[in-house]
Amino acid sequence: MKPGSVLAAAAVSLAVAAGLSACQSVQGFSQPSLVRVIDASYIAPAVNIYVENTLFAGNVGEGYISGYGTVSPSINAPVKVTQTQGGASLVTANVTLKAGAQHSVFLTDNGATPTEYTVTVLEDAQSPAASGHSSFRFLNQAPRTGALDVYIIPAGTTLANTIPVCTDLAVGATCGYVSFASQSVTMVIVPTGQTTPKYTSTALALTGGEVRTVVVVDSQLTSDPPVSVVIAKDVD
Repeated sequence: MKPGSVLAAAAVSLAVAAGLSACQSVQGFSQPSLVRVIDASYIAPAVNIYVENTLFAGNVGEGYISGYGTVSPSINAPVKVTQTQGGASLVTANVTLKAGAQHSVFLTDNGATPTEYTVTVLEDAQSPAASGHSSFRFLNQAPRTGALDVYIIPAGTTLANTIPVCTDLAVGATCGYVSFASQSVTMVIVPTGQTTPKYTSTALALTGGEVRTVVVVDSQLTSDPPVSVVIAKDVD
């Protein structure tokens, strides 16, 4: 074989070897899991929230929503919530976090006692709502209020003339994602079957494509409290 042919053959062999190595690297690649944390507890003290031993939120309270961060996908990912002052553990859990997916990790109250908490994990939407539409998901974490009806009321319309987007939403249950035409709307939440609002939002000017998660929580420790909401932006 001529010297030039030897060099050419060697170059081809190296290229093939490099290609095989690259293929093996791609085949072994695992996308990270995207995670955000939401403090939806109205009775917890200031807390630190860890996911896979990484601090995602420090010294936060009700209504806090973190941005998305990345962790390794796992079917048994540890979540730990500790009290900021003193570091006492409030709740721990092991959750599933999928590769390439977005997740919300919620700290909520379980309603059993004033000092017990729950970690809830939901997989989030990653694509915008259809053109001219908005998409909302609702999570009921208001144990003292009970089941809920949720209304999205267009400007110029009344509750009496509107059909609820979610009905009889039980405590701990999720409703959504619900798609509706984008416009200026008011969100009203009532106990199931009733007409007296427990929550009425300010006007929400929706322009299309928005995807939101709405967490409903009791706002007081009374037997008939109003509710408040935490709204997280899944997709702008």
